[in-house]
Formats: sequence, structure tokens, C-alpha cells
Amino acid sequence: MLMETAIARHGFANFRELHRWSIENPNDFWREAWDELGIVGERGDRTSHGDGFEETEWFPDARLNIVDTLLSGDSSFNAVIAHAEDSPRFSLTRGELREHVAACAAALRASGVQVGDRVVAWTPNVVETVVFALGALSIGAVVSTASTDFGPAALVDRFGQIEPTVLLTASSYIYGGKEVLLAESIAQVVSELPTLTTVVVIGGSDAHPTWENWLAPHRGSELDPTPLPFNHPGFILFSSGTTGRPKCIVHSAAGVLLKVLSEQGYHLDVRPGDTMLYATTCGWMMWNWLVCGLGRGATIVLCDGSPGYPDISRLWAITRAERLTFLGVSAALIDSWRRASLEPRHDFDVSTLRTIASTGSPLAASGYDWVADAVSPDVRVASIAGGTDLCGCLVLGVDTEPVVRGEIQGPALGLDVTVLRSDGTEADVSEEGELVCRTPFPTVPLTFWGDTDGSRRHSAYFDRFPGLWAHGDYAKRTPSGGFEILGRLDATLNVKGVRIGTAEIYRVVLSIPGVLEAMAIEQPDGDDARVVLFVVLEQHLSAELDGLIRTTLRTQASPRHVPAIIVEVPELPRTRSGKMTELAVADIVTGRPERDTSSLAYPECLTWFREWAAASTS
Repeated sequence: MLMETAIARHGFANFRELHRWSIENPNDFWREAWDELGIVGERGDRTSHGDGFEETEWFPDARLNIVDTLLSGDSSFNAVIAHAEDSPRFSLTRGELREHVAACAAALRASGVQVGDRVVAWTPNVVETVVFALGALSIGAVVSTASTDFGPAALVDRFGQIEPTVLLTASSYIYGGKEVLLAESIAQVVSELPTLTTVVVIGGSDAHPTWENWLAPHRGSELDPTPLPFNHPGFILFSSGTTGRPKCIVHSAAGVLLKVLSEQGYHLDVRPGDTMLYATTCGWMMWNWLVCGLGRGATIVLCDGSPGYPDISRLWAITRAERLTFLGVSAALIDSWRRASLEPRHDFDVSTLRTIASTGSPLAASGYDWVADAVSPDVRVASIAGGTDLCGCLVLGVDTEPVVRGEIQGPALGLDVTVLRSDGTEADVSEEGELVCRTPFPTVPLTFWGDTDGSRRHSAYFDRFPGLWAHGDYAKRTPSGGFEILGRLDATLNVKGVRIGTAEIYRVVLSIPGVLEAMAIEQPDGDDARVVLFVVLEQHLSAELDGLIRTTLRTQASPRHVPAIIVEVPELPRTRSGKMTELAVADIVTGRPERDTSSLAYPECLTWFREWAAASTS
């Protein structure tokens, strides 16, 4: 509805004309979006200051706290509903959520947290995590979250870089009906994060204060969010690469709020009074995205645990129970439903559902067909793509245009998104190239933590095409004006929608006796993808070593780091300087055209991979 209203207000014929106006007049668009989306705070007169991606400062005169927007509205209206495998449904009204957030803010202040301090959560997807994040944001602290299936090594790789003072965690979590106790892991993490002054545990704990005991002295406190500049850091997200520790991406809280609400409000038709669920963990940027739904006046639904437990129809039972209007999932989950021949329209009331959003990996045409046939032809499929780097979308659904199966409908308002050839010229429609954006937007990362001169941020996004945002995806534009995302340009892995850096895998695997070298590659597998781990060993790969590698990755990193298959290889390709070249193997196993291999010390070793790839896909 907001999209239709904006098109009509400007006298445009359609979304394409509105989008053209938004990228030609970005200051006017983002100022208008602030007002129309109901951002609470002082906007100021200037929309931006400075030029280009690396110099633009948004709303330099603004003063606001995003918690005021997220918690505005009718105090009796449900704000958050939680479903977990091991506990009954739980809900809080907006008024109740404000009371909990006020107590948390006071507890954080009593723990010594000041503006700009980092606080972190290693938790299941539960209400306490939302309260903790909002409490921290309300006093100007910077929040970072991770899911409990990340092991201690992966967690310390992330949180250790940002020197947090407060950690919220849980005594255990349940996934697929199995409880995992975390006491030993908590002790290990705390011992390796020396800056922590306060550790709070959801559930029982002999070593640290429990959540309820920590909040108890502060019940009844008044919530008084601290006004902050628009570019004040609010969130730190982590994006892994192929070398080194994960990048600590610092985002403006207000920038994330404005960008996400523009996506939800204009593109995906999330309305006040809606009920929305995104199947996510606290370690994925879609958690931040879902929490921002409070700012649309929606009720957000948290779903902790496995979406397939006690059976694969779990999310459809929640859809019926909560009368969802918006359901967000991964493309892989939609494909799982399709392969299981699930037909929700026969077994569940889906009459309130307007939109199914899909992200994490490209949604195949068969996924669109499944929604039309098994759910309803009236439910709109909105494939969306962007990621952690911008905590939002580059391309996504367009509420006012027909859905074309197998395609993402169009670019986000305010973002001039296109596809370039490697020489920087614009690719033709249907020609593969690199996905870029030509206009600055409010969620360009403020910085990478510790990147004092800005060189790491520049290298990540702006080296490839000077003055443009290079997103790192293969893509192509479609004749209908949409996009298809074809995969990553680098060797970063996309595992069920979560980007995993190969360096995280290697750090664990190479600590195992008998493993000499390792290389992880993402390979297409039907409509999804799988991770293949190639290893060079002292001895041959046995069932025992295979199991040890998997167990070690699961416990020290996360279940997402565990490969689908482990393959023993005679040799891995390296450059003459000794650097391992994952991309050369990735080209082969994905079927992409092979790039220049002249820098390899022994290019003949790629013959083995060509033969393996041919056999594995035949």
C-alpha cells in the first residue's frame, strides 16, 4: 500500500518511474521515507553531507534513538510472540516490552555500560535477546548477537575483536529435540574475553547472575532512550572471508532502521497490525531485520529451534496459530517443503498470509511453483537478496508488479543497482556480470571495527570499481526488469543462507592430527548447494578421521561449518608464492568458465578436480 501511495503522490505511472526518481533525487527520497515511515526523532534540515559512498553522512543534524520508533504505538497491542521447542508460547504487549526494556537499560547502566560500549548476546532466538538488544540500544551501547550453535572458537573469533563488557548467554539450547548444555563452553568463552565485566545467563547458573535476578532490582524503571546522532554505531555484524578473522561490520542503528523499514513498508507491504515471522537465528542479519518490523507497527514472531521439528510442517502450524501475514524463510527450506510434497493449503488455514519472502540463496522457479500450487496463487513470493554487508537488500520484491518465477523483481528504492562486466561497462540484459550499486545508501557500513584508516572497508567494497559498491555476487538483469543472483565472486561459502568464511573452517581442520592441507568449496547440488571439503592427509581418509573432522567442526565452529562431503585429494593448487587458490577449484566444481591459471605453480593438478567434478555431477 505504501508503494501505491508513493507512486500516486508523485503522479508516476509505476514503480519503475518512482525508482528512477528515487535514485536521481536520493536526498528527497530518504527524507520523504523518514517522514512516511514514521521515524520518531528530530530529522533536521539536511538529508546528507559529503559525496560518494565513503564520504556521505546521512541526516547530519538528526537526533534520535531507534527504540522510540520500535516501541511506539498502542501499549496493549502484541509486540513479540515467541515459539520454542521446549516451552509454551510466550508473548509481550508493547507496553510490557517497554517495561522489560526499561529494566534492562537500568541493569546495563548499573553494570557500568556507557554510550559506545559493546555488549554481546550468544543466545537462542528468544524474547530475552530482543529485550537485551533494545535495552542496550536505548542507552547508546553497540549490540552484536550470535546464535548458540556457534562454538567457542568461532564466537571468540568474532566477539574477541570488539572488546565487549557484557555478555548475555543461555545455560542451554534445544535443537531438533536435543538439549545442548553450555556451561563448559560459557566458561571457555568468558576466559578468552578478558574485557567482560558482566555475564548474564538465561536459565540456571551457579557461576553467573541469571537473567531474572539481574533485572529484578530494576523492575519499574522508566524508559528514557538517549537521543543520538544518525550515524551513531548501533550494530556490529560479522561477515567472513577466505582469510583471517571475520570482518566486524559497524552499522548505524538509525541507518539500519530506515533502510529496513523502507524495504518492509514500500516493497513488501508490511503494515501496522501485521504479524510477521522470519525463520532465523540471532547470528544472521535477518534477526536484526525482523526486529525492525516492530517499527512498522507489526507483531514479530520468534521461532527458536529447528523449523523441521517435531515435523517439517512446524512453521505452517505457527502460521495458522498466529494468523501470520508475512512468513520469511530460506530458499532451501522452501525446497525441502517441495521435496516433501507438503501442501499447507489442505492442512492449515493460510487465509491471512499475503507474502512469503525467501533469501539466503537463489530461489529456483520450482519454489515459486510450489507456493502457487501448495499454498495459494494469491500469496506473493518475494525473493530478496543483499546481506550482512548492508544489513538489508539490494534487490527484492516489488509489491505493485507481477511476480516472475525464478526472478527477483527489482532494485530497492533509493539504490541504483545494476550489473557490470569485469571492465566496468554495464552488462546487457541477460548477460552475467558483477552486481553493483551506483548510489550511496544509509546502511553503507560506518567502518570495520579496528579499521582506523578505512583501508579494509575500501578494499572490501570500493576497490573493484572505484566510486561504486561492488557486492561480490554474480548476477544478471532480466528482460522483465528483475535480477537473478548466480553466486559469489569469491570463495566465501553460503550455507543455508549464512555466509561462512573458509578461514574459519581451516583454522579448526588444520588443528587435527593427520590433516596437512584443506580447501572448502561450495558446489551446486540440485536447487541448493553443498560444501565440499578437500583434504590432503598423512594417511588415507578413514571413517574415523572423517567423523573426527565433522565432530570437531561442529563443536569448535558450528553445525553450519560441517561439510556435506569430505574428499581426499593428492594435492591442492597454489600460486608460485604459495597461496592456495580456492577460486580455481571453485570455477571447476561450479561449472563456471575457468579463469587464468598462469600464476599457479602446478596447474596440472587441476586435472584431478576436473575429473572429480565431472564424476560428481554425472
